[in-house]
This record gives sequence, C-alpha cells and structure tokens, in this order.
Amino acid sequence: MTTETSYALTRPAYVDQSHLVVTDLPLVSSFYQSMLGLGVIEKSANGEVLGVNGTPLLALTTGKDVRVAPRNAAGLFHTAFLMPDRTELARWLRQAAHHNVVLEGASDHLVSEAIYLSDPEGNGIEIYADRAHDQWKFHQDGKVEMATLRLDLQALYNSAPQDTWNGMADGTAIGHIHLQVGNIPEADAFYRDILGLKLMASYPGASFFATGDYHHHVAANIWNSRGAGTRADGMTGLSDYTLRFNDKASLDKAVAKIDELEIKSEKRNGGVFLHDPWGIGLTLAA
Repeated sequence: MTTETSYALTRPAYVDQSHLVVTDLPLVSSFYQSMLGLGVIEKSANGEVLGVNGTPLLALTTGKDVRVAPRNAAGLFHTAFLMPDRTELARWLRQAAHHNVVLEGASDHLVSEAIYLSDPEGNGIEIYADRAHDQWKFHQDGKVEMATLRLDLQALYNSAPQDTWNGMADGTAIGHIHLQVGNIPEADAFYRDILGLKLMASYPGASFFATGDYHHHVAANIWNSRGAGTRADGMTGLSDYTLRFNDKASLDKAVAKIDELEIKSEKRNGGVFLHDPWGIGLTLAA
C-alpha cells in the first residue's frame, strides 16, 4: 500500500529530523518505542536513531556531562508527530488509552486535531493529524485561521479500527517543531527575515512560521521562557533539528542571507549548520 506524502512535507521546506539530549537513554528510547511506536534504526555507544519504516525522525543522545535544563530554558516546547490521516491518529489514541499513557491535553486547531503528552524527561510531544488543506480558512493577509478548541477524545477513540496496533504507520513524519525562545521579535527576525519562512499566525507570545502555506513548520513561544538566554552546552532537551528544502532556490536564498549577515555557520552532513539566537542547532539541507 502506497502512502500519500503529507501536505506538510511537499512544501518548499519542512522539518525532517529532531535531536534530543537525554539523561536516561534506555528509559526515553523505550518510551518512544512502546508508547509512540517508533522503531530503532541505528544504535551507538551514546545514542539511538528512531523512526518509522527505516525513515529517521528522532535522534536521542546522552553523555557524562549532560545536565538537566531548567523548565524556563530556551529549547523544545514540543516535537509534533504528524499522522498520515485521522484514522491513524485514532488508532494511536486507542492503543495509548489501553496502555494508560498520560495525556496532557487535546485540541481542535481547525486545521488539525492534536493530542499532547510528554516523554519521561519532560520533552513535549504532539501527536496530530491535519484536516484537508482545502478545508483551511485563510485571511486576506495570507495568514491561516487557527484556534484552540476542545477535541472530543471519546469520538476520536470510537472512530478507531478494532485491529492490532503495530506501531506508527508508514508516512508518519515530524510535521512541525515548536520552540521555547526568549522573545518573539527576535524569533520573527530569524525565522521569517533570515530563513525566509512565512509568518502564518500570531498568538499572544507566539509566532507560527511555514513555507508553502502550511499552517506551521516551526513555532516559537515565550510562555515558559520569556527572556531566556542562550542554551548551555550539554543541556538536556532539543539539541538541534533539520529543515529540509524541496526548493533549492529557497535554500540558496536563506544561505545567502546567513552569509550576508555573517552569522556563524559550517558545512555539516551535506547541509549548512548554524544556531538560532538561543543556541538551538539547525541544519538547512536540500
């Protein structure tokens, strides 16, 4: 069965992988395998790469100098795993309920339906499914209509097939990554003005950025982290992530802007690696 590529991944750029630093690698890896249904793709002495059907999505690493990040540090708000469709979201919810997974919230965002939880070290997770793009409402300025409404979890659960859950379905991806940052104007200046992402929505204390009229590939908020400075080396949580470009012209434009502003960067893993204003690593790759 061929899985249709999610709309989020067909845009000029999308989030490809995420990398978390953890203190207890076996515990955290076990959670993502058993509760989220990711599979181990690679193992090393100090890390693992997890994903779906051989496609890497999440790298976990640890080390002897790792220290726990304070809750108000810049870094990860949540990694958002995008299901291929609503049926897979319902199927995941059904198995989560049967395994007593602790949920922290559930919302209807108009463009998507989302369920929230955290891993054992407090890294936020969103599991979501998009509504069809032709159902989204756009304003005259090009921004997308989003909201935070109550999601009927029971109705979603009831819609799940009564079959065996065998882990995340082929086609599951990181649909977006939501960051904690120190201030919003600086986030807008970096993600919109330098990287070239479009500002798709603004909430009090948060901005949502995307390419190709997706609702958001990257979000940034100050809800826990107002005034946060640069992340320290060895801090737990989000080390870095990859923004993958389908459109090389968009990548070249972003790299040219980085060079023009003399932002420190380096060639790494076939892409350009740099840090955002809060020390969160980011690889731009074709």
